[in-house]
Amino acid sequence: MKKLNLKKYTDFIVKETSDLLSIDSPTGYTEEAAAWVKKEFEKLGFKATLTNKGGVIVDLTGKDKKNGLLLEAHTDTLGGMVATIKSNGRLQLTNLGGMNPNNAETENVRVVTKFNGIYEGTFQLNNASIHVNGDYDDTKRTWESCEVVLDEDVNSKEDVEKLGISVGDIVCFEPNVRVTKSGYIKSRFLDDKLSVGILLGLAKYIKENKITPKRALYAHITVFEEVGHGGCGSVPEGCTEAISVDMGCVGDGLTCTERQVSICAKDSGGPYSYPIVQALMQAAKDTGADYAVDIYPHYGSDVEATLRSGNDLRHGLIGAGVYASHGYERSHRDGAENTLKLLIGYCC
Repeated sequence: MKKLNLKKYTDFIVKETSDLLSIDSPTGYTEEAAAWVKKEFEKLGFKATLTNKGGVIVDLTGKDKKNGLLLEAHTDTLGGMVATIKSNGRLQLTNLGGMNPNNAETENVRVVTKFNGIYEGTFQLNNASIHVNGDYDDTKRTWESCEVVLDEDVNSKEDVEKLGISVGDIVCFEPNVRVTKSGYIKSRFLDDKLSVGILLGLAKYIKENKITPKRALYAHITVFEEVGHGGCGSVPEGCTEAISVDMGCVGDGLTCTERQVSICAKDSGGPYSYPIVQALMQAAKDTGADYAVDIYPHYGSDVEATLRSGNDLRHGLIGAGVYASHGYERSHRDGAENTLKLLIGYCC
């Protein structure tokens, strides 16, 4: 394969990712993000439909309809939900997905009420003033020891209820998106909105280069991955293989960096299909994609949910390297580009 010049597609990926990151979409509150994703694929000229569950299925065309390939990424993110309205007018939360209070402290939030609009606040330690709280340093950060301080004049449970805030309201954490001159992409929820951006980049590449993939190619942008059942349905007829395009892990004991594409050989759910891992490695070599192969110790993917729901498929997992997963995450445009290179080699 000739050397790929993908700069404009990587620029597109970074822009699309940034735009999607600006749309709040914790698990259970994803309609706006899914509608945006559907529209963006349609703008590129592909048929996209919403599933009953709220995800997006995209037909990226292709020749062999009996040997289809499904690419899965997710647009739902971590977040919170109002669990208790406290007597002092503060909110105690329960987490959505793996949101961790240790790295959420002091973050700005938006409380999305069911019928009365959106209110702003901050997620803080209970009694957060260091000059007052002598136990500040020693307090373990938990969902019980932290609270949302609303940016409203409220001092009681009744004051909060008058605003229309109630138990079960969604709480969205500020993503804090930043793209540096050196190419780093920093934000909460790169897992997995960066991969959605990459699949949009793949779609743009296919369309502009007038490529018909060698086999039927589909994308499923799921909306319940962070709670384990995003990929449990909506596999198009004829698919024999599914690959989750999610974040690649970066951390101690692993070889991947933020500038590479990671190919996962095994995670907490067990090994991925050995022939698929081999084929993904070969596609990376063929396209010159900088890649690493790793084992993720604490990880589960959409494609494992797809298999657990009874589908007979070969399966794999790849993703741009992401550091500080489920916290304030960081990747690099090179990682996105290397992931796109691998996908072009594998799918086209």
